[in-house]
Amino acid sequence: MSVRAQKRLLIFSCSLAISICLALAATPLSCAAQTIVDEWNTVKAPPAPELKSVTIDPKVTALLILDLQKQICTPERIRCQVSLPIVQGLLTRARAKGVPVIYSLGRGTAADIYSEVAPQAGEPLVTSGPDKFWGTDLEKILKEKGITTVIVVGTAAHGAVLYTASGAALRGLKVVVPVDGMSADEAYTEQYTAWHLLNAPRVGAQVTLTRIDMIQYP
Repeated sequence: MSVRAQKRLLIFSCSLAISICLALAATPLSCAAQTIVDEWNTVKAPPAPELKSVTIDPKVTALLILDLQKQICTPERIRCQVSLPIVQGLLTRARAKGVPVIYSLGRGTAADIYSEVAPQAGEPLVTSGPDKFWGTDLEKILKEKGITTVIVVGTAAHGAVLYTASGAALRGLKVVVPVDGMSADEAYTEQYTAWHLLNAPRVGAQVTLTRIDMIQYP
């Protein structure tokens, strides 16, 4: 290549590089700057999960009733109030089949639990924050009873239900969550909880979403 040709190629390369730099400088970095908050109003909810029928073995299954107490499930929390008679039906059937029932509180005493779902004499009660395994004997209670599956109901969906169900799954237990037995202030919160439980790493593989009328006994 001649010297003149080399000079022309060098000039062309430099001009091209400068043009690219100017174009990049003038281009908004919208793609790089995107966050989930920027996309908030355009995010589409995933398809609804399939609810599955579940057959329960009473010998290795426990029913966890979480924080259905007057201080938390207040009259203003309509979705929680609606869930009470539904959970009551599940509780009645579980007791009749000999399923152990374990209760939790966020605070207070057993007297604060609504009467229709209140504990009977001898049914364990633990008190903790959202994760009912934290600082309690819940894991010990389950192990002593030989439990390998837990049914988790209560409130709040994104609090006690989410964290306790996840804690059970991470401890190797099978977890059954009836979506009509968990409640929050808003439908979106329950939707998010259902999605999280089915999709969280190491949790989703242990979780089955169902409805209370889809829970069967042999």
